[in-house]
Amino acid sequence: MGLTGLFLICFLIIHVGVNACIFVNDHGEIFNIAAHFMSHNWILRILEIGLFAGLILHIIQGLLLWKQNRSARPVGYTVSAAGASSTWYSRSMGLLGSLLLIFLVVHISKFFVDTKIALYSGDRATNLYEEMQAEFSRWWIVVIYLVGVIALFWHLLHGFQSAFQTFGLNHKRYSPIIKFIGIGYTIIVSLLFALMPLAMFLKWLD
Repeated sequence: MGLTGLFLICFLIIHVGVNACIFVNDHGEIFNIAAHFMSHNWILRILEIGLFAGLILHIIQGLLLWKQNRSARPVGYTVSAAGASSTWYSRSMGLLGSLLLIFLVVHISKFFVDTKIALYSGDRATNLYEEMQAEFSRWWIVVIYLVGVIALFWHLLHGFQSAFQTFGLNHKRYSPIIKFIGIGYTIIVSLLFALMPLAMFLKWLD
């Protein structure tokens, strides 16, 4: 699970980097070029198979881990002091992951599916920037995205450091550095993802 988690963490850097192109504020020209390259390059299409495989595997592993933890202690403690040794979000990864899954279903249905239909129908004139403007003009879509980003923030805040600990990188010298990088990564990625729908809904961009 740590391996698939790190794989998805790397993917988010690419995804948020492409999305950040909208902040150039050039009517989406650079963003559309980047999005077109990402969606029409056949090498990336092959890598995309690996991405979905990693995502599905990560979800399955999360469910199995949750089931394993539940089976290990079917009856809860009479008095729980979990908060003394762990954070609430580390104990709520299942819930946060479920919220992210709902968000992914909405995200894929709104953008990924339409892009693929345009690709395989031979339509090269898809303007994803205008599609984003149309979708993020609806307040309820923006709310769903923001809830998804909030879930992503807490999920990454624990998952980043946890993934490295899975591989035994838990040392008094290195752990604070990994934690610092993880916090910085989580804040930057989550903030950029949140600003995208907000910027369009509030018309900060042309």
